[in-house]
Amino acid sequence: MPKHLANKLARHFTKLMGGEATAGILLILAAILAMITANSPWASGYHAIFHHELAWSPISKLNTWHLWINDALMAVFFFVVGLEIKREILSGELSSAAKRRLPVLAAAGGMAMPAFIYLLTAGGDLPVGQGWAIPAATDIAFAVGVLGLLGSRAPPSLRLFLLTVAIVDDLGAVTIIALFYTAQINLAWCVGAVLCLGGLILLNRAGVSRLSFYLLLGLALWYCVLNSGIHATIAGVAFALTIPLRNSRSGDSMLLRLEHALVPWNSYIIVPLFGFANAGVAIGEMGLTALFDPVPLGIALGLFLGKQVGIFAAIFAADRIGFARRPADASWMQLWGMAVLCGIGFTMSLFIGALAFPRHPALIDEAKLGVLMGSLLSAVLGYTILRLASTPKAR
Repeated sequence: MPKHLANKLARHFTKLMGGEATAGILLILAAILAMITANSPWASGYHAIFHHELAWSPISKLNTWHLWINDALMAVFFFVVGLEIKREILSGELSSAAKRRLPVLAAAGGMAMPAFIYLLTAGGDLPVGQGWAIPAATDIAFAVGVLGLLGSRAPPSLRLFLLTVAIVDDLGAVTIIALFYTAQINLAWCVGAVLCLGGLILLNRAGVSRLSFYLLLGLALWYCVLNSGIHATIAGVAFALTIPLRNSRSGDSMLLRLEHALVPWNSYIIVPLFGFANAGVAIGEMGLTALFDPVPLGIALGLFLGKQVGIFAAIFAADRIGFARRPADASWMQLWGMAVLCGIGFTMSLFIGALAFPRHPALIDEAKLGVLMGSLLSAVLGYTILRLASTPKAR
């Protein structure tokens, strides 16, 4: 097999599917299809496919297709997120204190304000209070996909800033999952995970360039974390942080090679499949009045209002006091539109929703409803603002 066959396939796949806008549209279609199916005569079959126990599974803990998607495929999603975070910290838009200031501040405001609005709306009593982090996340693929629909109307600096804020946001979401949504810990499996992670770090330090060694230990790390009580997707991020960014003797970087190879599969297969498996909620069983229940209303308001207020206020304050300058060539109206787009929390918000209410399926469905409503409002308003804010220069 050619050394870079995966990268070649990824490039052809990307050309075939299109760019970032296509990935966003595909995710939107997956969500719409899930909603239609969950509210149709095929609803029972839809739920059976993902939630009925499998006749056989190589890993007993993953005994449904839903678990395979959320605990295995999403570990790949988080692995790619981890690769992006490491690259940005070491050589990208987060590589220096000056570059980090504004996106980190904006992401912090964009996580704190939605959580505050959720708790203000839904209350902090258990189990409802466990959902505070659901509206704090931004969906990179969805938000960048909507921005991509504008083409040259949006300046490149705006897209870059949106990406950077979303990556910092992802780092915050991963931290929240690790700290607040961890089940009972199994120390023996945790020790196994630490040993695997230590082995990966040693491979990196020793300058080992054989990808197969990393993959074997990475799979072992994922399996140990899966059984440890910590959510298995955290293994994806931890594994990614051990992948070398430096160039090997052959002149290429393992991290960049893996990122380029996996991003298309992530965008066009894993994320839409996750969306289709998790976005389906039967509205008929709850009624449209459920939108005004504490959980869905708190999530929708957190995403739609909290994100734009938190991010835009942070950018405005930082620019006014001279702490950090706003992105070049971007008007205040365009920055507002970008902040609104960050309220699209689809993938990560749905994921956190499932973790927040593991024993309350009705609350999970309500959370889905809130995520879908908040993300839809953010996508429509954000696109409209950016469309109206386009300048002759941007066109």
